[in-house]
Amino acid sequence: MALKDWFAACVHLLFPKVCVVCSLPLSAQEECVCHRCNIDLPRTNLHLKPDNAVERMFWGKTELQRATSYFYYQRGSDYREILHQLKYRGRKEVGVSMGKQMAAELQKDGFFDDIDYLIPIPLHRKKQRIRGYNQSACLADGISRVTGIPVIEKAITRQRHTETQTRKSAFDRWTNVEGIFKLHSTELFANKHILLIDDVLTTGATCVACADALVEVDNVRLSVLTLAMAE
Repeated sequence: MALKDWFAACVHLLFPKVCVVCSLPLSAQEECVCHRCNIDLPRTNLHLKPDNAVERMFWGKTELQRATSYFYYQRGSDYREILHQLKYRGRKEVGVSMGKQMAAELQKDGFFDDIDYLIPIPLHRKKQRIRGYNQSACLADGISRVTGIPVIEKAITRQRHTETQTRKSAFDRWTNVEGIFKLHSTELFANKHILLIDDVLTTGATCVACADALVEVDNVRLSVLTLAMAE
């Protein structure tokens, strides 16, 4: 056994990684969710359905090529821990791991065909400084590692520090994010297909606000992918 493998085995023995869902120890081959919890993950599989529930959320608000969410999010579900650990516990690796996992599954069905760039929904610099990272960028990083599609982070910025959307009504969610994103480069995205990446889809307000920043780009096409969809 190589020295680095021996050292990794000792670390794993002394400080075992645990599943973010069930808290049971992970094997060396498992990253953040154990095999059993992964099997039971409430996948939406909406990417297989044209005019699916996610796409319908954007009808009349912004034109999309396609849209989907990877799994269903319920407040009482143990799977909420995936998002909780990613957003509030500093677990950036959870985002990267889940990004790789959903990319590997959706890629088989052609979801990423003809996508030119991945754009994670930006955080305001104040919130990103407090959190230390953008959780949507972690997801995009994982997706890029599987698909090879470049991640573009700084071409769109969030201009206002808005209050959290978590406890807001549907109407307040829309007004809270209206006009908050600014595009800094139109030439980069001309004639390109952009995939917007976010962690949770509730009303779609944040994704629409980000898409609005891109509508004046020549012949730009947009799609949306989120890790979870609130039920």
